[in-house]
Amino acid sequence: MISLDKRLGLILLGAASVLLIPLIAMQFTSEVNWTAGDFLVAGILLLGTAFLLEFSWRKLRNSAYRKWILLGIFIIFLLIWGELAVGVFGTPLAGS
Repeated sequence: MISLDKRLGLILLGAASVLLIPLIAMQFTSEVNWTAGDFLVAGILLLGTAFLLEFSWRKLRNSAYRKWILLGIFIIFLLIWGELAVGVFGTPLAGS
């Protein structure tokens, strides 16, 4: 079993790795144009989701119930990420 400190480190490393993708892409193309606010919002979304998944994993004992809760959290994350990225639903969150 991985200790809590190692899991926290893996969560932070994973979020930083995902945020490195647009940072590196910005060096090679003008089509990726993130501001500091974009990185902040993406970091909060990634870390918030990761910590919520971690918390749910530790607190929920029933594996079937836990599986559906974790899947629901992940789907909500994907929907919010998609809305912020390209405005899938056309809400004010995407700047529409």
